[in-house]
Amino acid sequence: MSDEFRTEADSLGEMQVPADAYWGAQTQRAVENFPISGIAFGRRFVRALGIVKKAAAQANRDLGLLDDDIAEAIVDAADEVIAGDHDDQFPVDIFQTGSGTSSNMNANEVIANRAAEIMGHEIGDRVVHPNDHVNYGQSSNDVIPTAMHVSALEAVAKDVVPALETLAESLGEKEDEFDGVVKTGRTHLQDATPVRLGQEFGGYRAQIEKGIARAENIQDHLGELALGGTATGTGLNTHPEFPERAAEYMSEETGLQFREADNHFEAQAAHDAMSEAHGALRTVAGSLNKIANDLRLLASGPRNGLGEIEQPENQPGSSIMPGKINPVVAESVNQLHKQVVGNDAAVSAGASEGQIDLNLYKPVLAHNFLQSAELIANGSEIFAERFVDKLEANEEYCAEQVEQSMALATALNPAIGYDKASKVAKKALAEGKTVREVAVDEGYLTPEEADEVLDPEAMTHRGILGTDE
Repeated sequence: MSDEFRTEADSLGEMQVPADAYWGAQTQRAVENFPISGIAFGRRFVRALGIVKKAAAQANRDLGLLDDDIAEAIVDAADEVIAGDHDDQFPVDIFQTGSGTSSNMNANEVIANRAAEIMGHEIGDRVVHPNDHVNYGQSSNDVIPTAMHVSALEAVAKDVVPALETLAESLGEKEDEFDGVVKTGRTHLQDATPVRLGQEFGGYRAQIEKGIARAENIQDHLGELALGGTATGTGLNTHPEFPERAAEYMSEETGLQFREADNHFEAQAAHDAMSEAHGALRTVAGSLNKIANDLRLLASGPRNGLGEIEQPENQPGSSIMPGKINPVVAESVNQLHKQVVGNDAAVSAGASEGQIDLNLYKPVLAHNFLQSAELIANGSEIFAERFVDKLEANEEYCAEQVEQSMALATALNPAIGYDKASKVAKKALAEGKTVREVAVDEGYLTPEEADEVLDPEAMTHRGILGTDE
């Protein structure tokens, strides 16, 4: 063995491990067995593993199952994992054993070796044992789904919801700013009755606020933890009070509400809560996509598109066309939506594929969920700050287009009837005139009546124009 490696052992024998690594033999085997994607678990999941191991040590200490000095060293080492001090010590590929055993042992080995170091011992001397101490009363089969729920709930509550709130606030500000801008409404991508630009942005705001509610609604089911079920859900080798105590510590650590699973067999054999929760993320991503598409259309041009809003100049849009500006931020939102839809297919498929007493798609479920949450959170923040906040209304152009709209004829229905209003619209289109001009020319309305009935701003409110209704 060179100075670059040390020898560690597991039940299969000795392994050469990098000398400066906190992980041990089982992690090294996983590194060598799964050189598949180069994708390892990210910050949220590694943090969750630290939270689970810390809470387990605290609960086992309280129950007299771990010596105080060992428990405290584990807690200190886990705190470092929670803080992100050892993210580089979690190299195991996402595409590994379906239970996530390799990642659980990765956490056990890193925390055990770091705890031993904290106690003044050498890495690898097993004064703190990865299985007997760090993993006491646990199994990969309950640790990994617990870390899945902890990381997912933290991602939703601490990343996704605040980012969506930022976006909703930005849209709400534009709703107020654009409330006086009357423009042509569109259904089927064809001219429809007038709306206020602020009303459209109010619809976007409401859509995101409903997305926030959806994200909040899934948090109760994510708060259920599998910890305490051990291998198959029976709880073999764990203290009866362990799950509740550990859940309390995890709640204290995160500021979120966690509890023991209602049924440990369901919690380990199925991951319907993850599928349900990701469905909410997919819906939110769809909302973002719809809004981004609408804003791209409204900003299309600048001379040969709709041109009703002016987009920010974030960067040059073309390597060949001088002066071209593209809605690059909105396009990034469109793309993240497609990734989330793909992730949803993986999550829903993985959640449905458990066999008997254990679902064996845990790592890919966790990875895809957390990636979606990260994309939505980051995308929403950037969409708000670098696009929505910088939008401006082309008010004069909107007013000109409203006056030219054939859809103004809709307001003639109560005054002159549908058939006559239809004739007015067709003649206006054929002769290049406005609905107002034709209605007066044909003698259906006086100029004063036309001004009252064909008031675009009044058409954006509920009611029947030209009557007392």
